[in-house]
Amino acid sequence: MSRLHHESHRMHRINWLRAAVLGANDGIISTASLILGVAASNASHHSVIVAGLAALIAGAMSMAAGEYVSVQAQADIEQADLARERLELEEDPAAEHKELTAIYISRGLKHDLASQVASQLTAHDALAAHAREELGITEFGTARPLQAAWTSAVSFAGGALLPLIVAALIPFQLVQQIVAASSLLGLVILGSLASRAGGASMLKGGLRVAFWGVAAMAVTSLIGWAFGTAV
Repeated sequence: MSRLHHESHRMHRINWLRAAVLGANDGIISTASLILGVAASNASHHSVIVAGLAALIAGAMSMAAGEYVSVQAQADIEQADLARERLELEEDPAAEHKELTAIYISRGLKHDLASQVASQLTAHDALAAHAREELGITEFGTARPLQAAWTSAVSFAGGALLPLIVAALIPFQLVQQIVAASSLLGLVILGSLASRAGGASMLKGGLRVAFWGVAAMAVTSLIGWAFGTAV
């Protein structure tokens, strides 16, 4: 008795995973860097917390707006291409069949088999077949503006809360050291988990994110120290 072979793939995660990782990573790095920069300028504890809170709110809104606009632009392009493809299928189905057949021939199928495949897929869902083969539009890669926007906003806020809460709870004289250390740890964990979800090396993912986090925090701390004025 044969049994179906079920495979587990990760492509269905690509949209939300990209937005979530980008948002959380940006939330930790930008907020921690701002807190460290303001703290290094000899600002008061209150000013540091206010700056961190402002970074969280502004960053979350900016991430949501930026993701929505960019992904909506992608969605608009996809819809325009699909509308054009739908029109071409209605006006000249024979030419579209030849086009689809040629695609399968270029991928290694014999002409007769390629033609049969094109005919069967066209009969099943012509637009979906051409969207996938000609335009590269699949159900996993389809742009989802609202999903990208709220995922980025929520993940940014979640990432930004880490350095903000740490800065608010610890003694002010330890803010720079503890915020930097905890944020770096958070970045390593985030990068490792994202890599695992995507099927990549956890070690490489963690180190990659940590490197850029250290660079950003070091630069902003240096700038804050150089100016040395209270905000």
